[in-house]
Amino acid sequence: MLDWNRIETVFLDMDGTLLDLNFDNHFWLEFVPQRYADLHGLSLIESKKILQPLFKNMEGKLEWYCLDYWSEQLNLNIAGLKAEIAGLISVLPHVSDFLTALQNSNKRVFLVTNAHPDSLSLKMEHSCLHSFFDEIVCSHTLGFAKENQQFWSSFQQQYHWQTDSSVMIDDSLAVLNSAERFGIEHLIAMNKPDSQQDSKNITQYPAIQDFRALLPIL
Repeated sequence: MLDWNRIETVFLDMDGTLLDLNFDNHFWLEFVPQRYADLHGLSLIESKKILQPLFKNMEGKLEWYCLDYWSEQLNLNIAGLKAEIAGLISVLPHVSDFLTALQNSNKRVFLVTNAHPDSLSLKMEHSCLHSFFDEIVCSHTLGFAKENQQFWSSFQQQYHWQTDSSVMIDDSLAVLNSAERFGIEHLIAMNKPDSQQDSKNITQYPAIQDFRALLPIL
C-alpha cells in the first residue's frame, strides 16, 4: 500500500482519522439539534429539518468548521456545547501505536485539520495526542479549508514539503480529492471513521479500517 522508504512527511487528519467521528456525528446530528429545539420550542424532528439544509449548504467551506460562525447563526454557544460532552471524545483503535512508530521514524509528522482552534484545543486536551506531531496545522490559520486548493498552496509554501514524498491520510474523500489535485502522490482513506457505524466501501483510494494495516511495514 505504501513504500515508507519514499515518504518524508506524513499528513494526518484528526476527526475520523485519529479521533472517533462518533463525537462529531452525535454533536451535530443530535446534540445541537436538540439544543436548538429547546431554544425555539421545536420538536427534535422540526429542528433537524431546519438545520440539515443549513449544514449541507456549508459543507466543504471554512464556515462549516467554524464554531464562531455557527454560534452566531444558531444563537448557541457551540464551543461551550462541545465542552459539555467532551467526555465522548475518544482515540480510534491503534492510533497511539501508529503515532509512536512514526515518532521513532525519521518522518516529519503533521496534524492537518479543518477543526476550529477551540475544537482543536479541546480535543488535544482530552486525547493527549499533541506531543506526537512536529507541527499542528489548522485550516483556520491558513484561511482556507482543506477542500480548497489554496489551502495546500499556502501549506506547502509555509512548511516546505514535497508532493512526491508526502502521504495524506484522511477520512474525507473531498479532502483526498483536493490533495490529489494538488499533486500529493500518496493518499490513504480511512473507511471506518465512526466506531458506531459500518465501514465505508471506498474504491477511489487505498483504504484502511485502522492503523494496524500500516504498522508492520512502518
